[in-house]
Amino acid sequence: MRTVSFLFPGKLVFGSDAYAMFHEDMRSSGFTQVFILSTRSMRAEASAMKNAFGRAGMDCQVDASTQQEPTFAEFETLLGQVRSFDPECVVGIGGGSAMDLAKLLAAQNKNTQSTQEVKGIGNLCERKTGLICLPTTSGTGSEVSPNALFTDEDGSKVGVISPYLVPDAAYVYPEFTASVPAAVTAATGIDALTHCLEAYANRFAHPMASLLAKEGVRLISANLNAACRDGRDMDARRGLALGSVYGGMCLGPVNTGAVHALAYPLGTEFHIAHGLSNALVLPEVMDFNLPFAVREYADIALALGAQPGGNDEETARHGIARIRELIAECRIPSRLSDVQIPFEAIDRLAEGALKVQRLLKNNLREVTLDDAKAIYRAAYSV
Repeated sequence: MRTVSFLFPGKLVFGSDAYAMFHEDMRSSGFTQVFILSTRSMRAEASAMKNAFGRAGMDCQVDASTQQEPTFAEFETLLGQVRSFDPECVVGIGGGSAMDLAKLLAAQNKNTQSTQEVKGIGNLCERKTGLICLPTTSGTGSEVSPNALFTDEDGSKVGVISPYLVPDAAYVYPEFTASVPAAVTAATGIDALTHCLEAYANRFAHPMASLLAKEGVRLISANLNAACRDGRDMDARRGLALGSVYGGMCLGPVNTGAVHALAYPLGTEFHIAHGLSNALVLPEVMDFNLPFAVREYADIALALGAQPGGNDEETARHGIARIRELIAECRIPSRLSDVQIPFEAIDRLAEGALKVQRLLKNNLREVTLDDAKAIYRAAYSV
């Protein structure tokens, strides 16, 4: 059994009182200057947060311009704004994009390293500014992970991965997700499911992470369709939110594999949302991996609620079929052609995916360039 490190926030609060506890903790924090990074959809909440902090004697700035898939260029613009204000704490409230930006802004506010120097795994060496994250979707798990993902100048996905990106505190308030549209709920839910699934069936899987991953698969698969049908079903929302946290907890010690590697080029070149990109290739990557992941996929199938078969391989195939059913139930597009990806793009998509070796090395089956092309072709017209 390999040695593994889990990096959790110094404080993790989950549940219906989480937002109230966040405000209580901020009032007693002693912070005098706070920078709030949010998304356009959470602009009103960020403004209310600023007003509340102001009444508590804190000077606040808010930026609510964040959209999906942040670029390093956007980050540099925000970093200038943050450094001018020089806050003691950065609060990120939103989906994965907002939280990833907040995490790196807090790290780079007083850091002597350039952004170029901190790219990659383990290169970021410090963070002197406080960091708090509040997720408003159930997908990335960024609030509990050491990862932040950005689009680089050449269009490739680049990660900054460091213990210093783990927030000091994370407050998971499932009620924030009640207003998330069904399509976004579905896509982000599949992203969280994929985090769990790929952590379980992984070359570097670890029993501690596998416990979280399998329970995450169970929670997400049991609640995703219900949350898509009725966003105000808070039992389903809480189940999704907890499954997403479990998936995020697996990203540091284990991380993902070929599904994410093949999903990234769809986002960078064609601006397909990350969760949807995962959904488009997930069943095909599972089909490809099956000969090397029979036992793991059989376990996942049972966690998904699929019927057991006569042997592990049959059970595993039932699980892959259940994934396809879940995608269909949530009305997620299932083919690359459904989202207007041209067939002629497959070769360059495959070339882009092969560059993501930091994830492909985790996959139970080696993925060659020809393999990647074959998977994309299978996903083109399922």
